[in-house]
Amino acid sequence: MAEEKNVQVQDLNQLRKVRREKLADLQANGKDPFQITKFDQTHHSMEIKDNFEEMEGKTVTIAGRLMSKRVMGKASFCGVQDLQGNIQSYVARDSVGEEPYKDFKKMDIGDIVGITGEVFRTKMGEISIHASEVTLLSKSLQILPEKYHGLTNTDTRYRQRYVDLIMNAEVKDTFIKRSKIISSIRRYLDGQGFLEVETPMLVSNAGGAAARPFETHFNALDEDLKLRISLELYLKRLIVGGMEKVYEIGRVFRNEGLDTRHNPEFTLMELYQAYTDYNGMMDLTENMYRHVAQEVLGTTKIVYNGIEMDLGKPFERITMVDAVKKYAGVDWNEIHTLEEARAAADEHHVEYEPMHKKGDILNLFFEEFVEHHLIQPTFVMDHPIEISPLTKKKPENPEYVERFEMFMNGWEMCNAYSELNDPIDQRERFKAQEEMLAQGNEEANTTDEDFLNALEIGMPPTGGIGYGIDRLCMLLTDSQAIRDVLLFPTMKSLQ
Repeated sequence: MAEEKNVQVQDLNQLRKVRREKLADLQANGKDPFQITKFDQTHHSMEIKDNFEEMEGKTVTIAGRLMSKRVMGKASFCGVQDLQGNIQSYVARDSVGEEPYKDFKKMDIGDIVGITGEVFRTKMGEISIHASEVTLLSKSLQILPEKYHGLTNTDTRYRQRYVDLIMNAEVKDTFIKRSKIISSIRRYLDGQGFLEVETPMLVSNAGGAAARPFETHFNALDEDLKLRISLELYLKRLIVGGMEKVYEIGRVFRNEGLDTRHNPEFTLMELYQAYTDYNGMMDLTENMYRHVAQEVLGTTKIVYNGIEMDLGKPFERITMVDAVKKYAGVDWNEIHTLEEARAAADEHHVEYEPMHKKGDILNLFFEEFVEHHLIQPTFVMDHPIEISPLTKKKPENPEYVERFEMFMNGWEMCNAYSELNDPIDQRERFKAQEEMLAQGNEEANTTDEDFLNALEIGMPPTGGIGYGIDRLCMLLTDSQAIRDVLLFPTMKSLQ
């Protein structure tokens, strides 16, 4: 096996050597493709195919990567791949000229070419371009994976996404769809009167979420800084400043593990709206998800891993307490003390830590017994105060807060609050977080004095929400891992 691999490596090295020799020959003859700075492309492949009746007989110019070549003496066929797909070209010596035809025959799979010619349909029925001119625009010095086996090694696919995009059409389709998803979200929010804003990525206090931040040092000020873990605290400052509807779509960074749903840098969208609450955020979320699915997929029914989820139906709404009662058989309304919560956890084999309070243990029950059941779009409401340091209490039951998380396919898709705007209460919540930090919880928040000052200036009643954009892209593209919807996912460096 090792011997066979060595032969393959030697063969590849020889093929690369031949390509470099071809380039040197081109350069020696004044035909260096890397000297070309511009090429006037007039059409794309699918545009020609989809409009063949109008295009037949017309002269077009396409550009793309040479993916196949069949040389047959005085005439040849080749396949060119561009942004939209593939199209065949018929290249004949009598049409392009003797010298250009010799140059064409020396071209390699992977080269970037430009072809000008007349659109026609072959005797076999394939829409093609009868080339009158072929231009080598860039020389490929590497060898693409073999056509019929493609690029299947997932590690290589993620590390060399540029090759993955060339070899796997469905991968390109996924990322085109991702772009459309984000554009659709922007269109929806802009139409609702929201302003898109940008806030700092380098911060002195990384708050707004329960996560461990990345740390760095800023030499110019000789200060330690952190990469943001959330967008929340700066966006709320803008609500204080009178910007009533704001949103941001941006990267956040959490120094946590890697798995099929987590990457240390990922795309988060947060939005805040003055004079509404978490009920307003539920309505907005339901409407926005429907809008995006309909616009991008043409339907509100999405299928993920063979399971259909219907965004067209009203989303279920259930409290966390009722959900735990429904799926775990434990009624948290009957549990009044920390000792009773621990006893229930012991009885149901739910592991907890000494620092966990009653509300923390309720959340552990939810994660253990409920989440995986929430396949259809579901709003889980009214979380315990212990796990919600930035959220308004429910006036009628201050042990719980006006918060919801939306679930689909058993995944948390977004997290929303009626935002806490009482600076005195907020200071007490920060104090409790500081105590948790001192007890070893590296994900706890620290007190943000400038944010407290902003709240003291006065923030109106506000609804806010954070969406995991990558997970939404996974669902709408039927992608099995977050790395499949990130162009360049985080990978361990090759030694």
